[in-house]
Amino acid sequence: MNGINRPTLLVDRKKCVDNINFMVSKARSKGVTLRPHFKTHQNVEVGRWFREFGIDRITVSSVPMAQKFAQDGWNDITIAFPFVSSQAENINSLAKEIKLQLVVSSFNNAKNLANSLSEKIGFFLEVDSGQNRSGFNANDTKLIEQTIELISSKSNLRFCGFLTHAGQTYGHKPNEVIDIHTKAKELMVHLKNFFIEDYPDIIISYGDTPSSTAADDFSGINEIRPGNFVFYDMQQASNNICTTANIAAAMACPVVAIYPERNSATIWGGAVHLSKDFYFLPDGAKSFGAICKLNEDLSWSEPIEGLYIQSLSQEHGVIAATNPSALSKISEGEIIAVLPAHSCLAASCIGNSTTFST
Repeated sequence: MNGINRPTLLVDRKKCVDNINFMVSKARSKGVTLRPHFKTHQNVEVGRWFREFGIDRITVSSVPMAQKFAQDGWNDITIAFPFVSSQAENINSLAKEIKLQLVVSSFNNAKNLANSLSEKIGFFLEVDSGQNRSGFNANDTKLIEQTIELISSKSNLRFCGFLTHAGQTYGHKPNEVIDIHTKAKELMVHLKNFFIEDYPDIIISYGDTPSSTAADDFSGINEIRPGNFVFYDMQQASNNICTTANIAAAMACPVVAIYPERNSATIWGGAVHLSKDFYFLPDGAKSFGAICKLNEDLSWSEPIEGLYIQSLSQEHGVIAATNPSALSKISEGEIIAVLPAHSCLAASCIGNSTTFST
């Protein structure tokens, strides 16, 4: 079908642009800057679609990713991952060309940054707002102040504010997301107010797709950095953050064998294509992706009821059928579309094997 003969990431341009339009419009209506996280799509063409909506600043998760998008003309980039000292030389080179912001997540991390960089660069202090992944304790204002003073003593380094990712919202329903968001937001705004007298220009950089989609109150926040929303995925749909109609990326996978006697099928589409992230079905079963029919124009149907990816190994995906009639809706040799559990990881796994639908 249209030359596809291997696992390939499909991107529906219209759905993708609609998702961008939604988030741009929401950010503007709430008075916050949208600095989208490009780690989800990692694609130059998709990145250019944001420019059609006036987006001129972005977030990435690594120095190589920043270099990639800088080469395509993006000149205001925040690397929302703690500073990695072994990348100092590359960071200094990049900062000569663009406006660059970095993140520090501990006092020693900040010390390494201050001793490694010579170019003019902005920096954020990452704050742990509940995910318990990385970042400063918001209540340790003494350590935070010492860290700010340490880096600010370097004339080439500029304190921008506080950055957080409320990743604990993932896996929750909208009402729960709003509760988590409210607590995280209040924590960050309180921290901002504590330092605002000494640093009147500091900002709060906040970001996660569930909060950015479901919440309405962003008072005190200056910018949001969602990324997943550009594609969405089954994790988000299963928690009613979006619908399956909003999902703008799917993995095209060949069906290699069907086993009616055990209500299953095998596809070429494994963990190296889809990752091993999962979501839960209503009955509590783990699913690694939803199964859709693929159309000639590379669009896809709504998920086929009764089929889901039950397990993944490196190259294999195993489709389970909850009833025999569902299995009859696919055939050996057919190319199907799989809506991934987590689109960010699926896009990263597949690399450059991306095709755009019309």
